[in-house]
Amino acid sequence: MMLEPFAPYRSNEFQVKFATSNWERDEAHALRRFVFCREQQIFEDDDRDAIDDHAIPIVALSMLGIAADRLVGTVRIHEAEPGVWWGSRLAVHEDFRKVGALGATLIKLAVSSANAMGCHTFFANVQVQNGLLFRRLHWDVVEEFEIYGKPHLRMKADLAWYPPCATPEAGFVALAKKAA
Repeated sequence: MMLEPFAPYRSNEFQVKFATSNWERDEAHALRRFVFCREQQIFEDDDRDAIDDHAIPIVALSMLGIAADRLVGTVRIHEAEPGVWWGSRLAVHEDFRKVGALGATLIKLAVSSANAMGCHTFFANVQVQNGLLFRRLHWDVVEEFEIYGKPHLRMKADLAWYPPCATPEAGFVALAKKAA
């Protein structure tokens, strides 16, 4: 599937929630493939890996009234060992990256929903250019390293800032702060 450019977005409201339908999972993978294979050229053809077999995909949907218009962002979470969770493959469509609330709300739901499922430690490997966003969201750098030929930060969320979310299928609403 090839992502097409978006017309200027019509929505000021976005729903961030667990992917609950096949189209949401398919579009999340398409967005990841576009961002990590075509834009960033980290992977050649596909970014899927064994983690996808048990990861929980989270999606950001552009809303028109009560209906989802398009999928505009995604992240996945998984439990690596009891109580230790990871977030990965955070991607926001390039036409929506200036909607400041999207990435932050994807991160918030990722950590808050894991927190509700017994998480005591939440990690992510974050590209260096995104480190400031995570620091603003109460994450700490654990180490710096290189993966896939790019500098990354292993970061850990401060769970005290992420109250458990027991309804991740409904998720959170993110409001656009300014037009893209």
